[in-house]
Amino acid sequence: MTAQTGSAKIETNTIFPIPASERHGNGLGMFTLWFGVNLHILTIVTGGLATLTFELTLPSAILAILLGNAVGGIFMALHAAQGPQLGVPQMIQSRGQFGSVGSLVVVAFTVFMYLGFVGSNFVLGASSLQQVLPALSGKISIIVIATISAVIAVFGHDLVDLCERWIAVISGIALISCFLVILYTANIPADLWLRGKFSWGSFLAMVAVGAVWQIAYAPYVSDYTRYLPSGTGGKTAFWSSYAGCVLGSIFPMLLGALLGLLAINGQIVPTIVALTGRAGLPIILAFTVAIVCASAVNLYCCALTAITAVQTFAMSWRAGSKARTSYTICLTLIACIMAIAGAESFLNTYENFIVLLLCVMSPWTAINLTDFYLLKHGSYDVSAFFETGGGRYGRYNVAALSAFFLGAAAQVPFLNTQLYTGTITKWLDGADISWLVGLIFTTAIYYPAEKYRMKRT
Repeated sequence: MTAQTGSAKIETNTIFPIPASERHGNGLGMFTLWFGVNLHILTIVTGGLATLTFELTLPSAILAILLGNAVGGIFMALHAAQGPQLGVPQMIQSRGQFGSVGSLVVVAFTVFMYLGFVGSNFVLGASSLQQVLPALSGKISIIVIATISAVIAVFGHDLVDLCERWIAVISGIALISCFLVILYTANIPADLWLRGKFSWGSFLAMVAVGAVWQIAYAPYVSDYTRYLPSGTGGKTAFWSSYAGCVLGSIFPMLLGALLGLLAINGQIVPTIVALTGRAGLPIILAFTVAIVCASAVNLYCCALTAITAVQTFAMSWRAGSKARTSYTICLTLIACIMAIAGAESFLNTYENFIVLLLCVMSPWTAINLTDFYLLKHGSYDVSAFFETGGGRYGRYNVAALSAFFLGAAAQVPFLNTQLYTGTITKWLDGADISWLVGLIFTTAIYYPAEKYRMKRT
């Protein structure tokens, strides 16, 4: 678990199965982790897309946020239930579907996803820190946020879990305070509920944002549930992760949707400070600490995923804490560079990043869940994940790789983004249902193809 037992010591486990003697935790711990990990500025800004970017009315924005997160959370939580049973990180488990080398396609996209979220967190964390300490420059603020995040990630699972338990309380209080101060003391326009407009295209686009926010956790939710005792059961892992992540996402996003209608120059963080008066700086400080911890969550899993990629070509390598520390530092530096380079055009960059996630995560989650629940029924040879040549799962699984790329391609005509609008989307009045198409189309291809392959082998 750690170099010595306790959250103050560096974790020694990396990508290999967690021994039964080191399993610990419970459903409440999973709830607080996934609740706390969402209570920060990036989640609020994501909710703000509903009214700032998609220009929805507040009632339609609220409904879209609720629907997207509620549906997307199901897929996230289904992945969470795999952790206690298999005891390995999610990307290692993907070798059971794609093969040892074939899984690198998904692993590479996942590393990019982590870096995108971490870079986004650094930008917003730095912006928040500057509200508290105006003397700091943007670059210095990014470096400060990145350094603290990396330190937490280096210590590993137990410290990350402890931090998120505290964040669930501290940032939760800040969120409630922010709502109350704005609703009861700010000068809210009488026509607030009438501002914006409704269109199916914008509504479904925001539903997709909420869904992909949840699905984006799927590649690493079991990185944390893998420490739960095997007797915990899938239901406990499912419901604790679902409730924590969905509730922890919905409330900040609802705040973001409200702030989007009141935003000063389209900026969420300065708007919070302006509307909350003296309470603004403590609230922003709490959200800043929260985004530091959320960045640590992503950096920890990003390092595990990067180790997974390298270990594919050196199956005898037993990566330990030194390797994880080195990878964490390197990935933090890359995310810092991305944050500094993209800080000026953050909102547009972030929106396009979410679109890319839609195209990649939907096919992967469809394949993983279909394989785990419908085909192999949770029965995997975990030791084979680490065998040279992929063991019984081989180096490549053509069925999985074909379904993945075809599922991604099938979404293109249904996309509605600033960069590209699909042909079918135009017929649907701009409605973006690409993520649903990706889930359904990929499942329809993978299930019969893999079932046929399993019968022949």
